Amino acid sequence: MWKWQAEGTAKAVVVLIHSAYEQHMRYAWQIEKWRSVGFHVYTGDLPGHGKNAGADKVHRESFDEYEQAVIEMLKLASDNDLPVFVIAHGLGATVAMNVLGHRKYNVAGAIFTSPWLQLKKLPPKAPNTFPGVAQLTGRRKMDHGIELRHLTRDQFSFSQETESNLYHTVITAGWYKELQSYMKETAAAIEVYPQIPTCLYTAERDVITEKEAARQWLLKQQLTEFTYKEWKYCYHDIFQEPEKEEVFLAAQGFIHTVLRSVGYLIEE
Repeated sequence: MWKWQAEGTAKAVVVLIHSAYEQHMRYAWQIEKWRSVGFHVYTGDLPGHGKNAGADKVHRESFDEYEQAVIEMLKLASDNDLPVFVIAHGLGATVAMNVLGHRKYNVAGAIFTSPWLQLKKLPPKAPNTFPGVAQLTGRRKMDHGIELRHLTRDQFSFSQETESNLYHTVITAGWYKELQSYMKETAAAIEVYPQIPTCLYTAERDVITEKEAARQWLLKQQLTEFTYKEWKYCYHDIFQEPEKEEVFLAAQGFIHTVLRSVGYLIEE
């Protein structure tokens, strides 16, 4: 886990949570953008991801491990005596929804991008097609098949060589089964998520997730303060797209509005 100090006086703290299969330095551009406008940033690789990957690079970690990693980030972020904002993407957004919904944290607001609540892109083989003991134990391996080209139109937003070494989509049947249950339970939850300002961004051309499931989740929470936007033309990784500057400015505007509402003087 890492902390990047804000340039100049910090106005707030961002906890940045990545999605499945990737690693936190894929967010280097976003980290620097938040630092440059006065935010400390906490982030790191989730268990089983990036430099925390196992020797065989197969995802079999439990979702409790993911939640514990997010909890640790939130605890460290809260030590700064500054407003804390969660910015979480993909599966990271789903984990953050659960952590914020089942535990009390002094979080000023949250921004979720393309949360995994229902998948469009499924593994070639579903777990129930696996024969014998491997199916029962969940040890059978499969490749989810999500490639970097499915995530963003901007091929210059990442290094192909670096990403190919740190981006791993092989999973066990047990992990996939837990993922399906986790998404289903999150999507169905009502009046669990806290009453905090929440911004949800989906992508028009997302081939990974069903964006309508995310929108329905937001509406079911009956929040008093929320923002929703579907980004036209964008793929799943909205903050990696050619429109990322516009996306960042919109997210920054949301956070500044929240900060002003609690008495902070914010200069644009």
